[in-house]
Amino acid sequence: MDIVFLGTNGWYDTDTGNTICTLISSKKYHIILDAGNGIYKADRYITDDKPVYLFLSHFHLDHIEGLHILNKFRFPQALRIFGQEGTKDVLNTIINKPFTVPMPELPFPVEVRELSEGPYKVPFPLECRFLVHAAPCLGYRFELDGKVVAYCPDTGICENAVRLAEGADLLIAECSFRPGEECSEWPHLNPQSAAQIALRAKAKRLALTHFDAERYRTIQERLDAAKTASDFQNLVVACDGMVLKL
Repeated sequence: MDIVFLGTNGWYDTDTGNTICTLISSKKYHIILDAGNGIYKADRYITDDKPVYLFLSHFHLDHIEGLHILNKFRFPQALRIFGQEGTKDVLNTIINKPFTVPMPELPFPVEVRELSEGPYKVPFPLECRFLVHAAPCLGYRFELDGKVVAYCPDTGICENAVRLAEGADLLIAECSFRPGEECSEWPHLNPQSAAQIALRAKAKRLALTHFDAERYRTIQERLDAAKTASDFQNLVVACDGMVLKL
């Protein structure tokens, strides 16, 4: 199974990368996590006819702005989009005129399914839980190829993040804030708090992504910040184009 980081910025694109998007390519499925501008690179890696699933965490623009280029793709088995309650209304607004090509006119079928908290089989085992953020935001836990991958975007420290990451082979966590930085009105993680979640959950590996574009202006700043999370040994600093194998 490959984990491909297509976009690792939060907020906006810079020389360090595009806004957030991650691809999980398993034996049977392609799973895209969020649809920032990095999603335009997905067809560099999706070159077969396996089903494609897109999971949206929430509706802040850096997580959905890439949806306007869906018409560049060709997904023979359709695109299945999952998100929280209200996803259908949001997508019917932004994937539509005058913003972009409407969903019914895309060159492949699109199915949209709204989720509440809890376990599902879609057809792979999935769990979703709400995280702590300025807007409702879903985190996800996937079981694929005998591995567990947890995805915790835009969140502060919370029990649901720990629950999703429990025993995970890989926790993909956001890292918007600089070391030591916190904000209760706009919850996000810094390297130490992301590592704290991984440690509490006993996750085997941690990948940091969604680095705030204003706070992290170079890849070296990301690497330097990650050194402050030395309590968790198996930590990876994601950058655009990085591929992790599980």
